[in-house]
Amino acid sequence: MNLSSLGFFRSLRTRNRQFAVIGLGRFGRAVCMTLNALGYEVLGIDQDEQSVTQALKDEIAAHAVQLDSTQRLALEEAGIPDFDTVIVAIGNYIEESVITTLNVKELGVNYVVAKASSETHGKLLHRVGADQVVFPEHEMGCNLARAITRPGILDRFELDPDNSIVELRVPTAFDQRTIADLDLRNKYGVTLLAITHPGNDEKFEVNPSPVTQLHKGAVMVVIGSNHGLERLPLEDDEKA
Repeated sequence: MNLSSLGFFRSLRTRNRQFAVIGLGRFGRAVCMTLNALGYEVLGIDQDEQSVTQALKDEIAAHAVQLDSTQRLALEEAGIPDFDTVIVAIGNYIEESVITTLNVKELGVNYVVAKASSETHGKLLHRVGADQVVFPEHEMGCNLARAITRPGILDRFELDPDNSIVELRVPTAFDQRTIADLDLRNKYGVTLLAITHPGNDEKFEVNPSPVTQLHKGAVMVVIGSNHGLERLPLEDDEKA
């Protein structure tokens, strides 16, 4: 599982099959690569010819074109009005980012996601019509802080400021005990969503039976309040 990506990609209205990504830096390339791997048709756009050439060479997008996204006519000629969802992945050049977002919305694109580098930048993007603003650097910093303080948690996705989904290893305290016996909901205020079985971290059993026995080292995915999740025993806590 890759819980940290759930919020972003869930918001992209994946019932639509076509996406355009403007800006092929690290963030834009990652978005292109992931959408392309998921089977969606992606158009990559960048002002830098080398970035466009590299995107085509690496096959991270079905199509890639070089153009100046601050020029509305250029976007129109590239067929941007035909896309239901456009991701503006220009984060370091605020003026270019804002103008591009404005152009895309004025061309009639239904849903625009824009990357922001600061709170002020984010406010400007909202003002010109961005439907969703993301702060990837901020989110990465938060994830790093959590990883350092609670390394036993493999992955985490915040549902809101108070509740999350986390993926963690089954600790020694839960080894050989059934889900019913652990009574996670009453003791910790969390619910077990899925588990793996020993030796196979790739295949999850969703909504396992209450009589299912947990095994140390397997992976479990739980949902609940952040307060309850912080109280869960972790393998690293037990080693300390």
